[in-house]
Amino acid sequence: TKKQEWEARSSIRAEELLTLADTIKLLNDDDALELFKATLPSPSLLQTKVSSRAVRKQALGALKAARHSDPRMDLIMLALSGRSKNFDKVLKMIDEMLELLGREQADDNSKKDYCEVSIDKAEDEKKVLDQTAADLEKTIA
Repeated sequence: TKKQEWEARSSIRAEELLTLADTIKLLNDDDALELFKATLPSPSLLQTKVSSRAVRKQALGALKAARHSDPRMDLIMLALSGRSKNFDKVLKMIDEMLELLGREQADDNSKKDYCEVSIDKAEDEKKVLDQTAADLEKTIA
């Protein structure tokens, strides 16, 4: 169901965030700093300025080079190749849609509960009426 899928995605996202936090903690550690200093004695080999356009172009090239069949990668490639700065408007619309779907799911659940209670009540009334009819038939006979 949608709830189970959402819970699975949420738990995966939480695990990813935890892993990222651990990675950042590890990279900020003093031992990592010493390792970086030993590996790169001179910072002159590092490129200090890269335009965002160049980074986007490089990322797009890497994504195109890697053969993929994931539609999410197509969306990322579209975002990288587009001229717009970001997808804030689209993300806002997605968030609103998720909120609407959540409300609709809650409404559907309450409607289902109401219907189940109504069906149970109607079945109980039918049993009482059937019993009454059977008693009346016995009285007449």
